[in-house]
Amino acid sequence: MSPVFPMLTVLTMFYYMCLRRRARTATRGEIMNSHRTVESNSRTSPLNAEVVQYAKEVVDFSSHYGSENSMSYTMWNLAGVPNVFPSSGDFTQTAVFRTYGTWWDQCPSAPVPFKRTPANFQSQDYVELAFEQQVYPTAVHVLETYHPGAVIRILACSANPYSPGPPAEVRWETLWSEKPTKVNASQARQFKPCIKQINFPTNLIRLEINSSLLDYYTELDAVVLHGMKDKPMLSLKTSLIDMNDLDEDDYEEKDDCEIDNLNKKFSSTALREGPSNGYFDKLPYELIQLILNHLTLPDLCRLAQTCKLLNQHCCDPLQYIHLNLQPYWAKLNDTSLEFLQARCTLVQWLNLSWTGNRGFISVAGFSRFLKVCGSELVRLELSCSHFLNETCLEIISEMCPNLQDLNLSSCDKLPPQAFSHIAKLCGLKRLVLYRTKVEQTALLSILNFCSDLQHLSLGSCVMIEDYDVTASMIGAKCKKLRTLDLWRCKNITESGIAELASGCPLLEELDLGWCPTLQSSTGCFARLAHQLPNLQKLFLTANRSVCDTDIEELASNCTRLRQLDILGTRMVSPASLRKLLESCKDLSLLDVSFCSQIDNRAVLELSASFPKVFIKKSFTQ
Repeated sequence: MSPVFPMLTVLTMFYYMCLRRRARTATRGEIMNSHRTVESNSRTSPLNAEVVQYAKEVVDFSSHYGSENSMSYTMWNLAGVPNVFPSSGDFTQTAVFRTYGTWWDQCPSAPVPFKRTPANFQSQDYVELAFEQQVYPTAVHVLETYHPGAVIRILACSANPYSPGPPAEVRWETLWSEKPTKVNASQARQFKPCIKQINFPTNLIRLEINSSLLDYYTELDAVVLHGMKDKPMLSLKTSLIDMNDLDEDDYEEKDDCEIDNLNKKFSSTALREGPSNGYFDKLPYELIQLILNHLTLPDLCRLAQTCKLLNQHCCDPLQYIHLNLQPYWAKLNDTSLEFLQARCTLVQWLNLSWTGNRGFISVAGFSRFLKVCGSELVRLELSCSHFLNETCLEIISEMCPNLQDLNLSSCDKLPPQAFSHIAKLCGLKRLVLYRTKVEQTALLSILNFCSDLQHLSLGSCVMIEDYDVTASMIGAKCKKLRTLDLWRCKNITESGIAELASGCPLLEELDLGWCPTLQSSTGCFARLAHQLPNLQKLFLTANRSVCDTDIEELASNCTRLRQLDILGTRMVSPASLRKLLESCKDLSLLDVSFCSQIDNRAVLELSASFPKVFIKKSFTQ
């Protein structure tokens, strides 16, 4: 063997030791710069050329602003090359999620948050993108064209969506994550986070979104995946000097020193003769339960392994009354549900949103869990749970007799006939069917039997044939209704509005955004204002016929109004808006984007006179 190779080995080891030594003493900026240098070197290696590709297809998403039958403002715009970038502004050719800011959390329809949600889980929406080639990712670039800063997490999946057979194993790995941060500029940018290297190739990337700090809807134009077809030679060395690893090592060294000091301090005879469970058995049972109630689910499971006393407390079904499994969607499977089953016999609130996709949860596993744990369920969140089928809804209707709250948002793979089983849940008070394939026959049956409904979401339900008939049934049967989402319902007219207004006098929230068949000249909006004095949120988005008369009627009759969206109207003047603002003291959101009579000067004057109101005026360049 040539003497060159031993020499190279020695040099490599020396180089690694220098890097490790430098990493332990360098600032974070120096370490990250070094990290980027190693990545850059690996990308430019002639032996392993970098592949740069745009998304081929949008595989899945949680919501979008656009219609199911259009391309405007939909997630499908993320596929392919940029349509808008580097231009800034509001463009229909971009991908836009349904919500922004904190306004949706302040509505009457906003659900109560789950307890025990980990502080590091703050995702509100997601979109999954498939790329042509599997690569070891070296960079992910997101082209943001309007109000950037919503992306808080990027993940990669080991499964190939174009593989003909099911994958042997599905793994999700976080490439980058960060807490929501405020971006002061609304202009376009190319977001290029520094991602970590992973040990498997991928062509499935997931972006998770939090829009709570944004002043308006974020708009995304394209996603670019950079990567190597072969595993980079320096990937191991790069991971060894990752900042997270350094932090963990440093904390381990500090923890060892602190533990040694504590052992010396508490090594007295009295303590050594005491119990081995830290005197927890001296505390009242209820107090221990209260203390453990502050732990997250993984911490609770870890603590159960420490001693028999804490195991008893950690396995007490009272600790699992409210169970939020959404933060663990990437790992939750049938085995997880089986493990939790014995502890969840008293569960009342259960969140399985985003879980179970790609075979993680089977119909059989879900059914077994509900048969044991469904009898006390009051609230069940299943948003974007694509493992659901008709059998699952049948099981829910049979095993959950006390269910009052059911969320099936964006479960767009459920067949239409499955929804008929919901009619058996006569105690329902909240039902979310946004972006589902529910048909009119099943919906009318649900409305007929679930007369206690207080919150109903039918946004973007394109399979409903006649919304006037639906509105008539709502007005006749759902007298307790407080919130109604009819976003993008395609054919409701003044007749349906009249039935709603007369039959549901308790309505506090009504979303009629992008309902093109409603015309102000019929008096439908004035009728709403007269008959629904409790309105707090009214969205008339993109209805060009809304006029000064409608605004003045709202000012006279709906003084509790908090949110109003009249985006796109051409017939509302600053004078009528001033009357509204003077009358509705609690108004906090007023969207007048693309209102031709409301120019920037008028917005500035109104904002100066009413500083507590967020008045939004969007633009396009």
